Parts: sequence; structure tokens; C-alpha cells
Amino acid sequence: MPQTATARPTVSRRKSYFRKHTILYAMLLPPILFAFIFSYLPMAGLVMAFQDYQPWTGFTRSEWVGLEHFKLIFTLPDTIQVTFNTLVIAVGKIAANMVVPFIFALLLNEVRHVGYKRTVQTLVYLPHFMNWVIIGGILMDVLSPSGGLINRGMSMLGVEPVFFLGEGGWFRFTMIASDVWKEFGFSTIVYLAALAGINPSLYEAAEADGANRWKQTVYITIPMLMPIMIVLGTLSLGNVLNAGFEQILTLYSPLVYEKGDIIDTYVYRMGLVSGQYSFGTAFGLLKSIVSCLFIIAAYRLAYRYANYRVF
Repeated sequence: MPQTATARPTVSRRKSYFRKHTILYAMLLPPILFAFIFSYLPMAGLVMAFQDYQPWTGFTRSEWVGLEHFKLIFTLPDTIQVTFNTLVIAVGKIAANMVVPFIFALLLNEVRHVGYKRTVQTLVYLPHFMNWVIIGGILMDVLSPSGGLINRGMSMLGVEPVFFLGEGGWFRFTMIASDVWKEFGFSTIVYLAALAGINPSLYEAAEADGANRWKQTVYITIPMLMPIMIVLGTLSLGNVLNAGFEQILTLYSPLVYEKGDIIDTYVYRMGLVSGQYSFGTAFGLLKSIVSCLFIIAAYRLAYRYANYRVF
């Protein structure tokens, strides 16, 4: 009897709470349907990874081959090359996108003219909202070996023209540098928010003790920003196999396949361009599984060393 009496008010309160917030729950339906239709429903196509899929026979009549495509992935020399390319470009982007916004936020924080500070902030945010197709067109013109702005400037200094998008080593550098240029302004927001949260009394006490701006930055600002930097760094480990599909696909060419082809572009070329749907699906599925493990590990590291948790 006591249990029944306790349960009834609880159920009643839940029903009352649901009726009170019905509109809020209804607002959740569109994003849930969107995620289900475009994110979860296409997962049914992963069955191709275990079949010798042919478009004219469909899922139901294609031959089942089990793990044959996964075994083939580990025997191809291209697998090692594209995985290495992916890691080099992705790790380079992660490192640069941590250091550059951090330094830029520290420098911008020292600017005392509010109008100039806001103008600079707005200008560096803008590239984040530009599509890689637009940026790709700009980069092709600016970095062109015949008449590009960069090579013209280098030739005036007596330096030989560089084919930034046609030489493997320069292509990797260009991908990392252009990604940093596009994203560092937006990433700076996080550090500026953290800087705004530092207690001003710490600076006042340091100033009273004779510390100049450099010592205040070294002994107060940087230590206060390190936790957020650790969180962003550990969480970015989950993207260590995501080197930027749109960027690479827009800017690369057969000239740089050896050093510029990443897992995503390789899957695209093999799966859609060459028509090897099952092999491309198997490679993409394997990459997703490994990325998921990286995300779990990064989350646990962030929780252990920076006390960061979502749930």
C-alpha cells in the first residue's frame, strides 16, 4: 500500500509536467526526425560492407561475402599511405588550431582600443562562414604558380615559384595553413570567453606586487587558460581521422594523390568514382569504428585530467 501511494503521485507529477511542457517536447520532434532520416536511416546501407553489392540486384539479392572487404583493406598498400596522409594532415591541423587561436586571443586581449578590437574580431571570424568551394577558388587564384599573388611576391624577392597545390609536401602545408586561416578566428571565441572569466582581482594583486603585463600573462593568464586548452585538445583527438573531406576534395588533384589523399577522399574515389560500393562502405565503416573509439578515449581523458563531462 505505501508503495502504491508513493507511485501514484509520482506518475501524476510526470503527467502534469509533460502536459505543462507539451510545446517544448513538440519542438524536439523536427530535429529528432531530421537526425533519424538523414543520420540513422542511411545506416541501413552499411549492409553493403558485407556484400558484393551490385546496384542492379539490390541489397536483397547481392551476394554475401562476410568480412572479405575488410580483409582486403589490410592487404592494400594504399591503406597505409592514405592512413598516414590522414594522420599527418589531421594532427597538423589539430596542433595548429590549438596554438594559433591561443596566441591570437592573448594578443587580442592586450588591445585596449575597443573599436579596433571588435573590428579585428569580426574580420577574423568571417572566413569561418565561407564554404570550402569559395575558399578553394580563392586559393587556386592566389597560389597559382603562374601569376598568383603569392608567387608574384616571391618572384619579386628572387624566390622560385612554388606549385602549392601540385607538390605533395607543399600541398599538406597548404591544407593545414588554409584550415587554420579559416577557423582560428572562430576558435578564438572560446579563449576570449575564458579570458573574460578570469577574476580581475588577480591582476590587481599582481600589479600591486610589481608584476608587469608579461609576468601577469605568464603567471595568471596562461595558467587560467590551460584547463580549457586541455579540454579542447583532448576532445579534438576524436577528429584525428577527419582531415577535412570537403577541403581536400576541392583542392587536390592526381598530382598530389600520393601525399594528399586521405581516407575520406580515398573512400569517395573507390566507392563512388570507381563503382566499388562495398569496398568503399567497408573502409568508411572501419574508419567510423576507429573514430568512435578515439572519441570515447578523448572523452575519458578530458574527464580525468580536466574534469570535463557532458553527462
